[in-house]
Amino acid sequence: MKYIKRLFERIRNRLKWKRAYPVRDPIKDYFPLPKEIFTLGLTPGEIAVYSYLMYIENRETYDCWAKLATIGRAIGVSSRNTVAKYIQGLVEKELIATEHTLVTSKTGRTQNGCLMFHIRPIEEAIRYHHDTEVEKLAQIAMEEKLRKALKEFEKRNKTAEKANGTK
Repeated sequence: MKYIKRLFERIRNRLKWKRAYPVRDPIKDYFPLPKEIFTLGLTPGEIAVYSYLMYIENRETYDCWAKLATIGRAIGVSSRNTVAKYIQGLVEKELIATEHTLVTSKTGRTQNGCLMFHIRPIEEAIRYHHDTEVEKLAQIAMEEKLRKALKEFEKRNKTAEKANGTK
């Protein structure tokens, strides 16, 4: 009988440990982050800013408002200029769009407000990334073609100079 009580006690203790973790709602307690962002050539700072913006975005309108200092505190960067650089990189890669907002104070003065960010569909960013990669490859191919043509021209020029007897 003592053996059964000890066994039952062990099972109950194990169940207590398993229940120690809270039950979390995947919709409310987590935010979606597209796995394609790791293939777009983003810097670690850009990934951090994008992740924070995804964390604070409104899931229905895909908009969010934040100050550069707030974003910097959230990702552990003290310089607003650095945060602005990361945001500019995300805008250039077509992951987000920004819009300046204005705030009217109680005295009637209009002041700059927070930046409004619009999270763009990831498909647009992927398409843009692929287009820029194709452009880079086309540029490399064109440069290689020009190098070959220049080499051929120099070769012909040397042959013509030798035939004319001039150097």
